[in-house]
Amino acid sequence: MGLQNLRKRIFKINNKKDFRETILEVFNFQYNDNVVYHDFIKSLGKDPSKIKSPDKIPFLPVEFFRNHKIITGSLPVEMIFESSGTTGVTPGKHYVSDLSLYEDSFLRSFRLFYGEPEQFLIAALLPSYTEREGSSLVYMADNLIKRSRNPHSGFYRDHNEELILTIKKAKEEKQKILLLGVSFALVDLAENQSPDLSGVIVMETGGMKGRRKELTRTELHSILKEKLNVSSIHSEYGMTELLSQAYSKGDGIFYCPPWMKIVIRDPQDPLTLYDEPYRTGGINIIDLANINSCSFIATGDLGKVHEDGGFEVLGRFDNSDIRGCNLLIE
Repeated sequence: MGLQNLRKRIFKINNKKDFRETILEVFNFQYNDNVVYHDFIKSLGKDPSKIKSPDKIPFLPVEFFRNHKIITGSLPVEMIFESSGTTGVTPGKHYVSDLSLYEDSFLRSFRLFYGEPEQFLIAALLPSYTEREGSSLVYMADNLIKRSRNPHSGFYRDHNEELILTIKKAKEEKQKILLLGVSFALVDLAENQSPDLSGVIVMETGGMKGRRKELTRTELHSILKEKLNVSSIHSEYGMTELLSQAYSKGDGIFYCPPWMKIVIRDPQDPLTLYDEPYRTGGINIIDLANINSCSFIATGDLGKVHEDGGFEVLGRFDNSDIRGCNLLIE
């Protein structure tokens, strides 16, 4: 199956059989056309011809993105997304050869969980695109803001008073409002201004980044709910190395779009996956939209999957890179 046909199929997945078959096709495509992933599988002594079920597919450790160019196929690179990382840690780099695929993925996800961006005033407590051009999160936010077609949608970092006035007016006009931001910026807003954001969708994207004392998700959400007068805090789970996101509408339980799945690995044996729900282990991510890079990534996060496929992020392994996408220690 050609790349374009495979891409179309990824976004038409609607049942387990489709997902299973597409996973195996993507795996074979990436094994054949991704040098780093090919060599990684060979180094494990795996014979790809014997990998007939998704649970046998090896997951590439996310750390490989720090020191290798992880790319499938020969398309030219359009953009390099780079993780913010921490001081002294080599950032991960995601070489993206088809930005339209990323846009297709995050737009389909947003529509699935929230509806059309055009329905919202979208305000972001994030660095603007010009400040953080290499951030996949900022790229997504910038795109959604432009698509909202609301003249007051935009980046409001360091402009809290203007943000509060904008939201107050939009609430009076009965507009749907989405406020998304990194955790420390939302906490600053909550503790310094404590505005009434009742009726507003408040979405945190993680990331204290040494700016404040790191909080558990429970502590963070408790502060934000009380100070901002909202009943729940939404969350986005994504990574520089992915092209898809999962969303939580409250209680820290995330759900994936149909082309993305979370599986949990045994922390003592990274090649063994847990079959049963509610067991804590390493988070492995299947992101079929990441077809031109690697769709099978073993992260440094700890989590567990629920019976219905939802998942929780419980923290991270020791010595893992602290990232800006929902890596809060529980």
